[in-house]
Amino acid sequence: MSAIVLGKGDALLIVDLQNDFLPGGALAVPRGDLVIAPINALIDLYHERGLPIFASRDWHPEDHCSFTAQGGPWPPHCVAATEGALFSEALQLPEEAIVISKALTAAEDAYSAFNGTGLARSMLADGITRLAVCGLATDYCVLNTVLDGIEAGFEVLLVLEATRAVEVKPGDGGRAIARMLAKGAVPVRLSAGQLVADVALGARL
Repeated sequence: MSAIVLGKGDALLIVDLQNDFLPGGALAVPRGDLVIAPINALIDLYHERGLPIFASRDWHPEDHCSFTAQGGPWPPHCVAATEGALFSEALQLPEEAIVISKALTAAEDAYSAFNGTGLARSMLADGITRLAVCGLATDYCVLNTVLDGIEAGFEVLLVLEATRAVEVKPGDGGRAIARMLAKGAVPVRLSAGQLVADVALGARL
């Protein structure tokens, strides 16, 4: 077990913890609500150290290209300013958290928090070099956010207990995790109020 020392250059990135992706939502991730408690623990960890916290969200128009009515793969979800697009009330985001909206126009889709948002540029300008990534869903928006983050030059800590997969095809979640780790993401977990590298998991995958 190797503890992660957090400090200047670290940030937390929470991916799409919105009502429509939680149980009862329009595009619910199975057991997606189980990520809320560990994500709140991560928020406490980063907030106590004065480290920046980012939260991405889908913020779609009603005729978004990803919706089935427009030939996309998904039912309507996270339509801007609707209840389904809001962050879970159980998510304890601090007031100073930075919200990143994505896929804002009908013709634009964005699984990654970095796609079309300018997020990487602004993070790098602020001296951020390492991201802890968590949220929904492992095999879509988390996957693409992690891969884009690594491509942009960030070190990425993947907090697996704070993610869940859609699993459109059985095994999608595991394949997504293996892909992220193969690209250099570091699997971590919460232990005694800190992040530790999950070396055993990294070895298995």
